[in-house]
Order: sequence, then C-alpha cells, then structure tokens
Amino acid sequence: MADLADLAGVSKITVSRALADSPLVTPETRERIQQLARDHGYKLNVSARNLRLRRSHTVAVIVEMKPSSDRTMLDPYPLTLLGGIAQELTAAGYSVLLTTRQGAAAAAVQAADGLILLGQGVRQDAVRRFDKLGLPMVVWGAHSDEDAHAVVGSDNRMGGRLVAEHFLRQGRRHPVFVGNPSHPEIFERLNGFVDTLTAHGVKPLLLRRDEFTLASGIDAVHSLATRKVPFDALFACSDLLAMGAIRAVQELGRKVPDDVSVVGYDDMPMAAAFQPALSSVRQDWQAGGSLLAQKMLALIRGDEVASQVLPVSLVVRAT
Repeated sequence: MADLADLAGVSKITVSRALADSPLVTPETRERIQQLARDHGYKLNVSARNLRLRRSHTVAVIVEMKPSSDRTMLDPYPLTLLGGIAQELTAAGYSVLLTTRQGAAAAAVQAADGLILLGQGVRQDAVRRFDKLGLPMVVWGAHSDEDAHAVVGSDNRMGGRLVAEHFLRQGRRHPVFVGNPSHPEIFERLNGFVDTLTAHGVKPLLLRRDEFTLASGIDAVHSLATRKVPFDALFACSDLLAMGAIRAVQELGRKVPDDVSVVGYDDMPMAAAFQPALSSVRQDWQAGGSLLAQKMLALIRGDEVASQVLPVSLVVRAT
C-alpha cells in the first residue's frame, strides 16, 4: 500500500480509502488508485483487514438435527432454509460456515460474527448450549415470551389447529398425534391440535416418537395395531413420519383416507408425488431463511431485532 501511495502521490490512508470505495475519496482519484492496484497485481489482504476490524465477515449456521440415512441434509429442512440464508448473506458480502451440532466447537465457528441456529433442540437445550459462545444469534423455531434471542418460525399452533379442523370436518372421532413434543415447535403443533379438538369434545391420543423418519412412522402405526387402539385420523409432525404411517396403515389392510385420514407437516416436494398424494401443512422455508439472514445482518450492525412468525397453510390432497 505504501508503494501504491508513492506511485499515486497520495497518502496511505487515501489508498486504503480508495480501495474500500470510500466516498471520502473523489471518484477520479479512486479510479486512478484502483487502476494502479490492478496494474501492479495488488490484492487486499482480507485476513489482515478482518483482524484489524475484528470481523470475520462470516456467519456460522448450525443445523441442530442429526442427519441419518432416513433423514438427510438434502430434505427441504434444512436445505431450502439454507438457500434463503446463503442468498441474503452472500449478497451482503458475508461467507456462510455450515456445520452441525457436533462441529460447533470448531475455532472458525467461534470466530464468526454471528450464529444462525436451525432448531432449538429438546427443551431448548441447543439454544442454551450455543448461547455460551457469546455471539449474536438468531434461531429458527417456536417463539416464546421467555426468548432472549430473536426467533423466526412458522405459526405451529395454527398448523395444529388447521389439521384439527380438517379432521372435524371429516367427522373423525379418534385422532392420533405422532411426534416429540419436547421440541418447542412440535409442542406448539400439539397444543393447537389438542385445544381445537377438545373444544369439540374430541380427545386425541399422543403417540411419542423421537425420530422423524419413515421407519418411525411405520413403527408408530404398528404399535397402535398391536395394542388394538382405535384410530381413524393421524397427524404426523413431519411428512416422512406421515408417509411411513400410510405404508403401515396399508399393510394392515386399511384404506387411506377412507378408514384413516393422514396429514403431515412441511409439505416437502415428495408429498405431492407420494402415492396417495399426501396432505400436509406448508411452511415457507425460503422466506424463513431470508428472514433469519436479514435479522442476523441487523444484529451485526448493532440494530435491535424482534422475533417473527410466518403464516402456514393446509394443503389438502388425497390422504
């Protein structure tokens, strides 16, 4: 930079400002210095700049879920969310550091300017764990009045309510909810489902399952059959659980939706292609990812941010 200053006949601070496109330097001087830099192969030392500014221009994104062969990182959650996040952050000049819960102790994560957490964990254990990093944090999940961080998520309670109203219109009297309410989002879906049904004199059954997979959905229905529990409707907290449940219902010789109505959650692309086409509660993952990134950039700038809830809709298909 000193060499460029000598060549241009200006100070080093003027060179620094010109290379940073500062409005404090006239356009003519800025262009002349930048052309000299190009002619002499000068490149900004990004690491040195970040060290000086105490900024990494990196945002860490931690996916709380544990990937498995049945539930991969290629699913809409988290892939579509990540697409919205990456689009916003890269447009703002930030790099995205993606990792899972197991890799969050890496030095690069701790050096990030902020953290986006996808998933609150069981009883918000993931939120408490990553709060200890001391980074600005935005969380995807279910909002509560006790949150210390901005939370972006869908209206899970409304999602449960929509499914309950759908079952009531069909005259179902023995509905089952399948999922793990220890997760805040699932807890909200269950509450919306139960409250709506109870108001109409229908008491649903909770069938707790920790894994949101096809195999878990199959196992859930077979456990109902083994115990001879009557059921004519099933609300699964994920589409994969719902698809497994449908397979098991068919294996038992019952028809969907004639004998058992089934609704999933997320409306992943596979839901429409599944046979029979799966009814599901739709979340806008793309908008959610964009909002998470926008709120993170605001926090990095020092602005105050608030939690935000996105609307959901019930997509009724063949189940």
